[in-house]
Amino acid sequence: MANEERHGSSNTSFPMRSGEDKYSYSRNSHYQKNGADMVKTMMLKEITEKLDLEQCFSSPRLFNVADLGCSIGPNTFFVVQNIIDAVELKHQALGLSKSDLEFQVFFSDQSSNDFNTLFRSLPPERRYFASGVPGTFYGRLFPKASLHFAHCSYAVHWLSKIPKQVLDRNSPAWNRGRIHYRTKEVKEAFAAQFAEDMKSFLEARAEEVVSGGLMALILCGQPSGTDPSKCAIRMLFELLGFSFMDMAKMGLTDEAKVDSFNLPLYFPAKEELEGIIQNNGCFDIEKAEVFHQSRLEAKNHDVQKFILMIRSAFEMLICENFGTQILEQLFQRFTERVTESGILWYSSYSPFIDLFVFLKRKVKK
Repeated sequence: MANEERHGSSNTSFPMRSGEDKYSYSRNSHYQKNGADMVKTMMLKEITEKLDLEQCFSSPRLFNVADLGCSIGPNTFFVVQNIIDAVELKHQALGLSKSDLEFQVFFSDQSSNDFNTLFRSLPPERRYFASGVPGTFYGRLFPKASLHFAHCSYAVHWLSKIPKQVLDRNSPAWNRGRIHYRTKEVKEAFAAQFAEDMKSFLEARAEEVVSGGLMALILCGQPSGTDPSKCAIRMLFELLGFSFMDMAKMGLTDEAKVDSFNLPLYFPAKEELEGIIQNNGCFDIEKAEVFHQSRLEAKNHDVQKFILMIRSAFEMLICENFGTQILEQLFQRFTERVTESGILWYSSYSPFIDLFVFLKRKVKK
C-alpha cells in the first residue's frame, strides 16, 4: 500500500508490518491474495480484448509494468505473473515470437517499505527484470509515456492524509472518540480527501501510461446507500475504536490521543469512483465490477486469522501514535469485541465488497 504523509501533515510514512514473522504483512495478506485471485479471469479477459500491442510499442518490444503499492508479501509477484502471462498469450495469439518480448517490472511503494524482504523473496525463475521505485503514488514516479500497464491492489483506499477538519475540536466534522468515519460530516470530509487524492493519482498515471496502455485497480469499497450501522467493514473499525477507548478507560493511553487518531482509509461506492475517473477524462472505463469475498465461518481460528490481517496493516501506524505498550491488550480486546458482535458471519451485516476497475489510457492529444 503505497502512500506517504498518511497522518495529518506529518512527513512520516506508515508501511505495512515488515519482516516475515507471525505479525508480518507478508504472512497475513490472505484477503488481498483472495481478491487478486478472484479478478484473475477478468484481468485476463480484459488484457486479451483491450491491449493493442502495436499501439503501445515502439522498438524494441519492452513491456513495462508497474505494481503500485507493492508492499512486501508474495501477492505482488502473483499479480505481476498473471499480467505477464496474459500479455504473452496476447502476443502469441498475434503470431509473434515469445522471444521478441521482454518485461521490465517496477515494484513501487513508499520509501520506508521493507524492500529488502521484498527483493529477497523475488521468484528465482521470473521472466522479467525487476526494479524498485520508492515514493508516493499520489505524485509522479515514472517518466512520461513509459508504462504499458499500471496495477494497484488494495492501496488507493489509503488516503494521503487525514482531513484537517476531523481533528479540529471546533469543526462539525470533529471525530471525537472514533477512529473512522460514521457521521455525515466526517464521511463527507473523508470523501472529499479521497476525491482529491484520486485526482492526483489519475493525473500522475495519465502522464506515465502510454496511449492505449492499461491500468487495473482493486480496492475496498462500500455498497451504495448502505446503512452505516450495517456495513461490516465500517462497523469493524467502529469496534477497533471502542477497543482504543477501552485502553483509555484502563489508563493505558489518553482519551485525547484516541480523539486525535483516525485511520486514513476511505471506501468509495462504485458509482463514486466511476465519477472521479470520468471527471479526470484521461482514461476509458473498460470494466467496473463489484465482487464479494466469502464470509468467515464462526470459528475462533478464522477470527484470529482476520485479526492478524488487521494488525499487520495497522501496527506501524498504531505504534507511531500510541507506542508499543498497548498492542497486545488492544488486539485482545478487539478480538473479543469482533467475536461477540458476529459481524464476520451474520447475514444482517452487509458483506465486505471490493471494486475491480480496468482502465485504458485515451490517445494523448
